[in-house]
Amino acid sequence: MHTTHSAPTTPTIDVIPIRRVLVSVFDKSGLDRLAAALKAAGVRVASTGGTATALAKLGVTVDDVSAITGFPEVLDGRVKTLHPNIFAGILARGDRPDDLAVLAEHGIERFDAVIVNLYDFQSVIAKPDGTPAQAIELIDIGGPSLVRAAAKNHAFTSIVTSPTQYDAFIAAVARGGTTLAERRQLAAAAFEHTATYDAVIARWMARHAGLVAEPSAAAPPAELTTELPLPARVTLELEQRLPLRYGENPHQSAAMYAPVGTHLGLAGLKQLCGKELSYNNLLDLDGATRLAGLIQDPAAVVVKHTNPCGAASDGTAAGALAAAMAADPTSAFGSIVAVNRLFDRDCAEVLCAPGLFVEVVAAPAFAKEAVEMLTTRPTWKASVRLVEVPAGDPWEATAGLELRSVAGALLAQRPDDECDDPATWRVVTKTAPPTALTQDLDFAFTLVRRLTSNAIAVCHGTSLAGAGIGQTSRVDAVRIALEKAGAKARGGVLASDAFFPFPDSIDLIAKAGIAAIVQPGGSKRDPEVIAAADAAGIPMVFTARRHFRH
Repeated sequence: MHTTHSAPTTPTIDVIPIRRVLVSVFDKSGLDRLAAALKAAGVRVASTGGTATALAKLGVTVDDVSAITGFPEVLDGRVKTLHPNIFAGILARGDRPDDLAVLAEHGIERFDAVIVNLYDFQSVIAKPDGTPAQAIELIDIGGPSLVRAAAKNHAFTSIVTSPTQYDAFIAAVARGGTTLAERRQLAAAAFEHTATYDAVIARWMARHAGLVAEPSAAAPPAELTTELPLPARVTLELEQRLPLRYGENPHQSAAMYAPVGTHLGLAGLKQLCGKELSYNNLLDLDGATRLAGLIQDPAAVVVKHTNPCGAASDGTAAGALAAAMAADPTSAFGSIVAVNRLFDRDCAEVLCAPGLFVEVVAAPAFAKEAVEMLTTRPTWKASVRLVEVPAGDPWEATAGLELRSVAGALLAQRPDDECDDPATWRVVTKTAPPTALTQDLDFAFTLVRRLTSNAIAVCHGTSLAGAGIGQTSRVDAVRIALEKAGAKARGGVLASDAFFPFPDSIDLIAKAGIAAIVQPGGSKRDPEVIAAADAAGIPMVFTARRHFRH
C-alpha cells in the first residue's frame, strides 16, 4: 500500500495590506523617512524602548509593547518582546480559521509587518578596547527571534531588516501592500541576516570561552604541544570580496572570499592603482606580507611563485628593499614586493631604477610622493598594483585557524606566525657561533619558515643569498641554495626548516665556507650530523622547532 503525500500548496493570498507593524531598530538611520510614510498611510505602530521614543518625536502615535504584553521591560531591557501577545500576532497564518480563532480568543491582534534590525555586535568586538561584557550585552535575543518568526510566516507577514529596504517597503505600503514574491525575497534576506549575525557571535564566543573539542585518540601527545585542542566546530559566513579575472590558469574562474565583517590581512587590502589583482598575485601577496610581518626590523620581501627570492632587513625600508631586490635580480623580475614599514620616496627610488619590473607592491601605507613616482616614472607605471594591507590579526574571523582547502574538505591549523626566540636555542657543537652572527641566524631561521619544504636558506648578514625550495631531498635543497648563493655563501649562515637526516649536507656546507648552521634537530642521526659539523669546524645550533611549509 502506497502512502501519497500531497504537494505543498501555494498560499492563495498574494497582496497583504500593511495596517499594523512592529518596529524595533538599533540602527535608526532612515527612521524619519519610514515614520513619515507609516503616518501618512495610517498604519498602526507598536514599538519598544528607544525606537518608541524616536518614533514619538517624529510625530508617530506608538502602541508601547509593554501595554500589549501587560508586562514591563525587565532586566535592563533584556526582556521586551518575548511574549505570546507579540509572537502569536506575528506567526498566525491568515488563511487558517483555527489560528485566527486563537487570536480572537486571547484578544491578540495580527502584525502585517515586522521592521527590526539587530544590535551592532560586530562594532564592539572590532574595537581594541571593547570588553567581553560589552560584547555579551550586544548579543541580541529578541531581535533575531522577531526576525525569524516573521520570515517563517512570510506568506502573511513582511520582514524588513535593513534601512536599505525602506524605500521598496514604503512603496508597497502606498500601493496597497506587499506581494507574496516581495515577502519571499524579504524573508530570504532576513534569514541570511540572522545567519551572518549568529556566525559572527559563534566565532567570537568560541575564542572567548575556549569552547573546544575533547582531544581525540589521534591527537598528538601533550608534550608535543602547549596549544588548546582545536574547536569542534567552526562557523564561517563568506562573502565574495574580490572578483578575479581567472584562477591560476585562464580556463579557471576564481574570486577571493572573506568572512563577513573581516577587514584584516588580505581581506582588508586596499588597491591604490594598477590592473586588477589575479589569483596568483594574491597567493604571492600572502607569502610576501606574512614573511615581512615576521621580521621585527625594517624589512622587504620579494616573492616569486609563492617563495621568497629576495629578503632583507636593514635600518630603513629602502635599504632593505635594495638588498632584497639585489639578492636574485633575475627572479625578482615580475615579482611581488612587500615592505613592513611606510613605503616612502626612498623606497620608490629603489624600484624606479632601470631594468626593474614588479607586478605588485604591498605595504601598510604609501607616502603620496611614492605613489606619484611609481605611477609616472617607470615604463611599467600603468600596470603596477600598489596595495595597502592593514595590520592586525587576520585569523580573528576564523577562530584563530589557518584554513586550506583540499578536495571536499578544509584543513585547519594554528598559524605558524609566532616568532622564534634565539635565547631558547641550544649550541650542540664544541664551538658556539660568534655573537656577531646571532642576528643573522635569527633572520635566516625566520626566513626559512616561509620557504616551501624541503627548504634551505643561505643568508649573508640579514639578506637572503640563496634558497633551496621544495626539494624532495634535503641534500638537493642544500646544493641548490649554495649554488644560488655562490660566493656570498662564504662567511654566511645556513638555516634548515627541518633536521638533516644524514651528514652528507654538512660536507657540502663546509666546502662552501658557511660560518654557522641553525636547524631544528630531532633526527636519530643527530650525533652523526653534529660530529660532521665539529670535524668541519662549523658551529651549529638546534632550535627544537620545525617549520615545514607545504
